[in-house]
Amino acid sequence: MAIITLLSFLHLLGFHSPCIACAPAQSLSSSAPQCSLCASTVHCTNSSFDSAPMQATMASGGLWLWWLMLFGAVLAAASGGGEQSPRAAAAPALFVFGDSLIDSGNNNNLASLAKANYFPYGIDFTAGPTGRFSNGYTIVDELAELLGLPLVPPYSQTSSVQEVLQGANYASAAAGILDDSGGNFAGRIPFNQQIRNFESTVAQIAAAAGDAAAADRVARSILFVGMGSNDYLNNYLAPNYDTRRRYDPHQFAGLLARQFASQLTRLYKAGARKFVVAGVGSMGCIPTVLAQSLAGRCSPEVDGLVLPFNANVRAMLDGLNADLPGARFTYLDNFRIFKAILANPAAFGFSVVDRGCCGIGRNGGQITCLPFMPPCADRERYLFWDAYHPTAAVNVMIAREAFHGGADVMAPINVGQLARL
Repeated sequence: MAIITLLSFLHLLGFHSPCIACAPAQSLSSSAPQCSLCASTVHCTNSSFDSAPMQATMASGGLWLWWLMLFGAVLAAASGGGEQSPRAAAAPALFVFGDSLIDSGNNNNLASLAKANYFPYGIDFTAGPTGRFSNGYTIVDELAELLGLPLVPPYSQTSSVQEVLQGANYASAAAGILDDSGGNFAGRIPFNQQIRNFESTVAQIAAAAGDAAAADRVARSILFVGMGSNDYLNNYLAPNYDTRRRYDPHQFAGLLARQFASQLTRLYKAGARKFVVAGVGSMGCIPTVLAQSLAGRCSPEVDGLVLPFNANVRAMLDGLNADLPGARFTYLDNFRIFKAILANPAAFGFSVVDRGCCGIGRNGGQITCLPFMPPCADRERYLFWDAYHPTAAVNVMIAREAFHGGADVMAPINVGQLARL
């Protein structure tokens, strides 16, 4: 009864209880829960901070901040709910860094060609087109719900410390580990700038709550980092870049991993301690690559470029775990997940894996999803949403593997275990 009363009060303030999505029945890990794919996978509404009661409450500034922290503690003590009901958050916040795979709208107001704030993007998302490169949920949307958190807002659309207390999404479409990656798309926010934005967030929280409280909150929060795809697709493989002439694949993978290690260390120095780092997924079978293949087949050459980078990242994370006191880095093997789906799509509930649900030309990959282009009707059966990105059904599945999966996909521990540390 106490929980019902507290949640009702939260609802009056503008919060909304999360909906829980379903993933395909097959799981890569025996420890991951299974459920059948459902049409409501991506019909969830973001908890918002823009209701009139919320704005009035937020006007109290620091008092509201301390109230929220205290209220979170009360919920944690009172909650006994399971995954299918509202419950206390497993972590204070989720902070997200990455590219278009997890961008939630940071590019919307940039002079950029990398935008998804138009229909049919968001066709299965309650709020409609938001800037997510998906028909619905991204990986981090589902991960936030599994952690018991609201969907984290894009950093570019926040204006107060209250809005980032439970996390922020700094990811930007076309962004890379290297600042010049993705330059063909013009405006984007590279990883280095995303880190600076996070440092500003930490300073904001410290100014409002004090250094000790801010340090504790950030240290217990989860950071999700998914970088590297654009350093290959929109740098190393881009014909107008000379990167491939200057570095062989192993040299480039080493360069990226060294830069990546330095960047993750900066996040650690800013106070972060719990990291989920996603490897680059299989890119040899995405629709844009299939469309460029003479036989419309997957490219082992493209996948061969990514594998050395992923191997370097795994070794690098082991080193950071050993060298940085209190650090907990864990690795999400996106590459293995995609290869498992491609090897037996029916087992995971998919029947179309060689074309985008929304796109033009061969494999739906020659031109990606354009404004008001009709997408496929059976989106839950497709692996790819557009020329580059997976469908929401895949994103939900990956998030559930990240949260519950075994060491074959999450090493050394999964997100659920990381949150409990």
